[in-house]
Amino acid sequence: MKKLIVTLIAALMVVSGFAADNGGNPYKKYTEKLPFQMPEVSAPVIPAYTVNLKKFGALGDGVALNTKAFEKAIAALSKKGGGHLVVPAGVWLTGPIVLKSNIDLHLEMGAVIQFSGDESLYPVIKTSFEGLDTRRCQSPLSANGAENISITGKGVIDGNGQFWRPVKKSKMTESQWKEVLARPGGVESKKGYWVPNQAYADAEKSANMNVPKASTEEEWNAIKRFLRPVMVSLVNCKNVLLQGVIFQNSPAWNLHPLMCENVIIDDVLARNPAYAQNGDALDLESCKNALIVNSKFDAGDDGICIKSGKDKDGRLRGRPCENVVVDGCTVFAGHGGFVVGSEMSGGVKNILVENCQFLGTDVGLRFKSTRGRGGIVENIFIDNVSMTDIKTDAITFNMYYGGKSVAEMLADGDNPDNVTKMPVTEETPIFRNIDIKNIVCNGAGRAMEFNGLPEMPINGIRLQNINIIAKSDAVFNNCQNIKQRNVHITVK
Repeated sequence: MKKLIVTLIAALMVVSGFAADNGGNPYKKYTEKLPFQMPEVSAPVIPAYTVNLKKFGALGDGVALNTKAFEKAIAALSKKGGGHLVVPAGVWLTGPIVLKSNIDLHLEMGAVIQFSGDESLYPVIKTSFEGLDTRRCQSPLSANGAENISITGKGVIDGNGQFWRPVKKSKMTESQWKEVLARPGGVESKKGYWVPNQAYADAEKSANMNVPKASTEEEWNAIKRFLRPVMVSLVNCKNVLLQGVIFQNSPAWNLHPLMCENVIIDDVLARNPAYAQNGDALDLESCKNALIVNSKFDAGDDGICIKSGKDKDGRLRGRPCENVVVDGCTVFAGHGGFVVGSEMSGGVKNILVENCQFLGTDVGLRFKSTRGRGGIVENIFIDNVSMTDIKTDAITFNMYYGGKSVAEMLADGDNPDNVTKMPVTEETPIFRNIDIKNIVCNGAGRAMEFNGLPEMPINGIRLQNINIIAKSDAVFNNCQNIKQRNVHITVK
């Protein structure tokens, strides 16, 4: 018992930001000597009051539904001004969990929070999805407008995404595909493409990039399975810490901080099956002052992705994603290791990515947009990145993004939709002032692709100390002021 108390006190000290550096801020080092101005970011301070989920009638048997127990525990903590909700070892099946200010959700080793696949538990709400204002089912784990919140520990948060996601046969093994076809309720809406039910298939036919056409409450509720949510949705929150936890198997995107300030993501693993449609590991959208450090990502889509809203909705929001440090991270699989876009209409600026490794991603460094987005991406600094087994491009800038991965575009023989010079308007995306240095890539399909717009070339990219072994050389279209120093490409 004494050992348990000591361990818990140590964990709470880390969450409160008091451990390390003799009472100082262990995260201060990440904002020192940056190539741009960024304030110091520290972990939220959580009150010391602690409760155990079991005290509220929860059962960790993987069968009992614990939605009410989580709700009661969080309400009790909130009434006390906040504190730590300890989730012990066990499998805790539940519906949606909503965090409130000054609360830490702490998962002990062996604790698995598994969200139910029952769509009736997730009401349809107004939210933002893929950069557009729309409606989706409520996220399994969410907070809106909260301050000083954290999710910490050594446990697992599982979104039961297989109940929500469509699946392409081409991305699976034969045995996996047979298993999918055996799931009750699902339909093969077209050859080699499975969806969870017929309502999903009907909604998808009229949808624009996962945003369906519906107007009445009845219409929205009829297509709930299609409205699969991001797993962790943090909106308009301030002082956020995600630390140590495994986040996996999300219905759509895995981690989605949106319009948050002072965010720390430290030592987490965000993972999805390689066949997970829209299974991004992390999408940091319109956030300010964020650290993504010492973490691992293994995704069915983009790994670490920076966004700021899409098209008119993103421009009207007008909140860039800015002041972000990505340090010491690994991406195992996904459409891109580090990605900007394609939803970048509110702008992206002041980003440092360093000391990272991408192992087996489709693309290493991926910048993507298209006409209609608008927005400015600038002041991006990338240093000391190692890559192996990159399926397509080690580095790509593509201003003709059409919703596919680079591998899918190459397989389909896609060409830019319109290479004719168009008028420059607020809908024209701008990429400029990007510094990429000290890059090693051992194995890529193509070294680099720069594919800018004729009316707005990619401008001011500095490439320095880059060594790439690839099957084909670099390609440059509609670019200007591309400076190369000590760039070596070996084609073999």
